[in-house]
Amino acid sequence: MAPALVLLTSSAALAQTTIRTITTAVPILTLSPDARGAALGDAGVATSPDANAAFYNPGKLGFVEYKYAASPSYSPWLRQVTDDMSLSYLSGYGKVGDRGAIAASLMYFSLGRIDYRDGSNLPNGTFDPKEYALSVSYGQKLGENFGLGISARYVRSNLVGNTPGNDAQAGNSFAADLGVYYSKDATIGTGVYNLAFGAALSNLGNKMVYADPSNASFLPTQLRLGTALTREIDSYNKITLAFDATKLLIPSPYYEDPYNASDATQVNRVRQTNLERQQQGIVSGIFSSFHDSPAGFKGELQEINLHTGLEYWYNNTIAARVGYFYENPNSGDRQYLSFGLGARLSVFGVDGTYLVPNAQANPVANTIRVSLHFNLNKLADAFDERGAGGTQGTLPN
Repeated sequence: MAPALVLLTSSAALAQTTIRTITTAVPILTLSPDARGAALGDAGVATSPDANAAFYNPGKLGFVEYKYAASPSYSPWLRQVTDDMSLSYLSGYGKVGDRGAIAASLMYFSLGRIDYRDGSNLPNGTFDPKEYALSVSYGQKLGENFGLGISARYVRSNLVGNTPGNDAQAGNSFAADLGVYYSKDATIGTGVYNLAFGAALSNLGNKMVYADPSNASFLPTQLRLGTALTREIDSYNKITLAFDATKLLIPSPYYEDPYNASDATQVNRVRQTNLERQQQGIVSGIFSSFHDSPAGFKGELQEINLHTGLEYWYNNTIAARVGYFYENPNSGDRQYLSFGLGARLSVFGVDGTYLVPNAQANPVANTIRVSLHFNLNKLADAFDERGAGGTQGTLPN
């Protein structure tokens, strides 16, 4: 078989197996950077707010428990593949008045080191690819139970560096998040409950340009909807069930089934259609993302990721968590179970998470994530002892 035909067949076969997976620039922006959220299957849009609240939903910031809080997180990345990749995250907030809070965060993703070689297989320099996002958020409590928030974000993705003969460049983008949060306490029978709802639109911004502006990459604009139900069993024990559903709001990849790799006309049609979808505008891409799956309504449902988690607290001091992340096999097939433990002592806290994927060949196998918490000046009556809502009070003197 001629080399050109081998290449064409290989490329078409690869496209056939991966074409249904939605790809974006900086996909790390959709993954939970902190250990608590990761332990809950990446659920977090309606869970009780902490120093990492703005990542999931800036609308939760009006309900924070402390006057000041900060949280650094770290995770070695793709431990099954390499030992020099990592995800780091630093976030924190400060109260503004009685009903608002401003937060800031820095996400830093290191992709390790690349050793370049020239045509003679001689060393040709090294490069450390990296991506980072700097965010500022503000959340306001508009009533006793409802909050609204917004985030602004700068994203930079530098994947190739300035190597000889390479016309690619670092990508830069600006994005915004919008979030709403509702939390209500209720007594049902002899039990005390808190029911919370959240919704967030994340990473709404301009495309990332690496080389050709006509073929720029979408940011992972995402819609997240979720709820959290907290049950106070007694004065020492409480449990929270959280559930989120997320969907990328960018055009679905086009494919034809069955895909005939030897039909050049079909191959060109698939490529041209995907190019046209890639060149859509931000707004049109969002609207088309709800109805453009080649598999119809069934395909749109398959693009929704599900996140669920269970969190148990003893005396607001020791926590145990378990969660599950599900992505449809036709849309990427990321599935994993997560386990986590946490502790809070005075102003200090720590959380840890361990991921168990659906297959050991999964690159996220054995992923661990650790977060520290520093919480200062607890607010009087601002957040009830259940840690899942409550009424706003006055700041301590």
